[in-house]
Amino acid sequence: MKIEIWSDVMCPFCYIGKRNFEKALEQFADKEHIEVVWKSFQLDASIPEIANESQEEYLVRRKGMSQNQVKDMLKNVSQMAEQAGLHYNLDQAVMVNSRKAHHFIQFAKTKNLANEAEERLFQAFFIEGENIADIETLLRIGKDIGLDEKELSSVFTDRKYTDLMNKDIQEAQHIGVNGVPFFVFDRKYAVSGAQPPQAFLETITQSFAEWRKLNPEVKLEIKQGQSCSTDGTCD
Repeated sequence: MKIEIWSDVMCPFCYIGKRNFEKALEQFADKEHIEVVWKSFQLDASIPEIANESQEEYLVRRKGMSQNQVKDMLKNVSQMAEQAGLHYNLDQAVMVNSRKAHHFIQFAKTKNLANEAEERLFQAFFIEGENIADIETLLRIGKDIGLDEKELSSVFTDRKYTDLMNKDIQEAQHIGVNGVPFFVFDRKYAVSGAQPPQAFLETITQSFAEWRKLNPEVKLEIKQGQSCSTDGTCD
C-alpha cells in the first residue's frame, strides 16, 4: 500500500511529522507491505538562494508578528521537536530557497534513497545549521547517503528535476494540500500536520485493512520438485 508524504525540508513540523510517522510505522505489523513516497512542496518559493536574514527576522516579516511572538513560537516548536526526539537549533537555521534541496530529493528518489535524503536534509537544516542551497554542501550530503557525486552535480541545472518538483506541487494543489506535512494513505485517507504516532498508526491500520481486502495476499501450497533458481543453482 502506498503512503505519499508532501513535505518541505524547511518546515519544522515536517521533520517532527516524519519522526512521529516512523514511530507509528515501526509498530505496524505489516510494514513490509507499505511503500512510502516523498513528494515536494515549497512553502515559500520567493526566498532567495543567498541568506539575507535569520529565521526569526524572516518570520517577523513573513507573518507580521512581533519579535517576542516569534521567539515564543520558535520556543514552542523546539519543545515539540524535543518530544519527538529531535534537538532543533533554530537560531542557526540558514534561510535560503529549498529548490535545490527538492532537486536533490527528486534525484534521490530515482536511486531509492528518498527517505535518506529527506532525513539528512532535515538534519542539515534544523540541527546542523547547514546551507541547503549550497551545491558543495548538497554534494557532501549526497555522498554521505550513497549518491554519485558526478551524477548529482548535474541535477541542480537539469530541467527534468524542476519539472518533477513542480509536478508534485501541482498534484498537491489538485488534491487540496494547503500546508505540510500532508500524508495521503492509499489515496483514500489523509493526515494533515505533525500528528502524534498513535494518530498515524490508527490511519495506517484502517487504510491497510481496506487495501488488503482489495489486494489479498496470495498463499500457494507448493509441492517441491527438482528445479533451477535464478542464482544458477539446479537441484
